Amino acid sequence: MAVPAAASVRDANRYRPLEVTGLVDLLDRQVRERPYARALVVTGERVPLSYRVLAGLADDVAARLADAGLRPGDAVGLIGTNTAEFVVGLLGAARARLVAAPLDPSLPEPQLIARLEALGARAVLLDPSASDAAPPVAAWPLRVDVSRAGTAAVALEPGTCAAPHVRHPANELSSRDALVLFTAGTTARAKMVPLTHANVAASLQNICATYELGPGDATVAVMPFFHGHGLFAALLASLASGGCVLLPERGRFSAGTFWDDMRAVTATWFTAVPAIHEILLERSEREYPGGQALKFMRSCSAPLNTATQRALERTFGAPLLSAYGMTESSHQATSEPLPQRGELRQGSVGRPTGVEVRVVDRSGRSCPVGVEGEVWVQGPTVARGYLDDGEESAHTFVDGWLHTGDLGVLDAEGYLSLTGRIKNLINRGGEKISPEHVEDILAGCPGVAEAAVFPMPDPVYGQRVGAAVVVREGDGVGREEILRYCRDRLAAFEVPDRLELVPGLPYTAKGGLDRKAVVARYGA
Repeated sequence: MAVPAAASVRDANRYRPLEVTGLVDLLDRQVRERPYARALVVTGERVPLSYRVLAGLADDVAARLADAGLRPGDAVGLIGTNTAEFVVGLLGAARARLVAAPLDPSLPEPQLIARLEALGARAVLLDPSASDAAPPVAAWPLRVDVSRAGTAAVALEPGTCAAPHVRHPANELSSRDALVLFTAGTTARAKMVPLTHANVAASLQNICATYELGPGDATVAVMPFFHGHGLFAALLASLASGGCVLLPERGRFSAGTFWDDMRAVTATWFTAVPAIHEILLERSEREYPGGQALKFMRSCSAPLNTATQRALERTFGAPLLSAYGMTESSHQATSEPLPQRGELRQGSVGRPTGVEVRVVDRSGRSCPVGVEGEVWVQGPTVARGYLDDGEESAHTFVDGWLHTGDLGVLDAEGYLSLTGRIKNLINRGGEKISPEHVEDILAGCPGVAEAAVFPMPDPVYGQRVGAAVVVREGDGVGREEILRYCRDRLAAFEVPDRLELVPGLPYTAKGGLDRKAVVARYGA
């Protein structure tokens, strides 16, 4: 699908290979070549901050952290939303050769403390605007004061380092490490993934090359920066390629202001999870202003059903590219290409981007084309393992291969289609059922907005299939109509034994369906 664009925009946006080795020098090329170009647009007044200003703020923070006694390789917690404070804290820590660990500010205090202790964090940087309550942990408040003229200053008064004797997990870190990201668990036991500067650089190279990002591109930060999707794809890839990122007011996505933000920054693309794409599509008749010349849209972190993908493309006039990745692979592993660079294939998450992907059987042998197996990933973006969890590392990272736990198939041209997750499979009397497949069928039913499929205990079959379905507002589709639609498209054993119409579904902070919450709510 072609998207109209001015020749001048195309020239300014011509992709150039990156010159970054990690987070440390992420801004250097832009500061050298385009110091006064927009890097961020911040606050409710949408004030632009240049690359020169952003680098100066990061250097200021780096100096203060070093003066406080922090040394290269020390772990630092970073609590904040998508604000200038988060970005400056992250880049400042990187320039001081510290290892930044972004944390979700909405986590309960016991979980925050447990994660910081497990990390062995020596300090915590806190964006005070991330919470209306008192700081949940002993932290160093970080504030960035921005003027309407685009100047800015840092307010940060470090205290005494919290952990003079570094705990064991932090001993596994060094100045080669850039980040520790927590997997999208809803408990304090979420796994810790250390990513080196080399992992980061390889990931950004892959993302920018896939979408040909350059100085003429701009986007709005939709996904939270404390997870890989928002951090790598929206923030870091944009800054590495010389583009611009608008940070929404109060640092959180708002459907009500999204298109105004997109227009204000002349955005050329955005990335989001399917749930947010669904929200934008549902509200488009009332809120989409039209005339937004998007180069592409991107979807990642959860399956997007084909019917929604095509509706988004028709409504917003741009191709929607599905991508696939994990925290353990520094976010992106595969993506659909830009239309002029390859085909868009129904149900596919594209081809490998800078990594090798295999689909293997239970014996670890590569499956033939079109045969389902577990997806394995190998390459420069793959983490070395988990911190302080040798047993899980040995199970997941084997001979350089990341065993993803995802099921999929490869076609003859190397396009990957995901079919489910091994641990999510429903066993109905020996028949293995992918809830993701059933959800995709349900979502294609006219009038259905969202669906979640879950196992129900059964004394005879072991498990049966349950479904919770959200119907679009104003549509009169009912339970029996939805089940008839399923019977025409699913095997008899895949058709939900129980189907409930519900007002909404629970999601994780990362934007994926919270399957544990679904089972707890509807699976009894």
